[in-house]
Amino acid sequence: MKVRICRTDPAAQLPAYAHPGDAGMDVRSVVDLTIAPGERALVRTGLVLMLPPNAEAQVRPRSGLALKHGVTVLNTPGTIDSGYRGEVGVILINLGAEPFKVEKGMKIAQLVIAPVTQAEIVEVSEIDSTDRGAGGFGSTGV
Repeated sequence: MKVRICRTDPAAQLPAYAHPGDAGMDVRSVVDLTIAPGERALVRTGLVLMLPPNAEAQVRPRSGLALKHGVTVLNTPGTIDSGYRGEVGVILINLGAEPFKVEKGMKIAQLVIAPVTQAEIVEVSEIDSTDRGAGGFGSTGV
């Protein structure tokens, strides 16, 4: 699948897979900023995607930022639809105890390209029962 990408900022770097077989491509910041503990920020990437029809890009956190700094993507996974033509922005939140400095060129998130299946919605008056029923939210134990 081909994904066309336009750089809107000279500092932008194209997303790239770190290793063969990786699902996510690293996405980098084009800005310097500091995110205080408990705060969130929209981090620019300088990239506009042109996804093929029936595809989406999912914006996901980087595990190293989450583990080492408590920084993650707030609306994970963020969805970029094939019809969107604006700049990709990543909403980072600092759940750590220290201010977190985002620097130009820093890897801030991952992009996963995935197929889209649209469901046909059918309204019904009853739902079949199952063994599980409405059990959820820890109903099978901790």
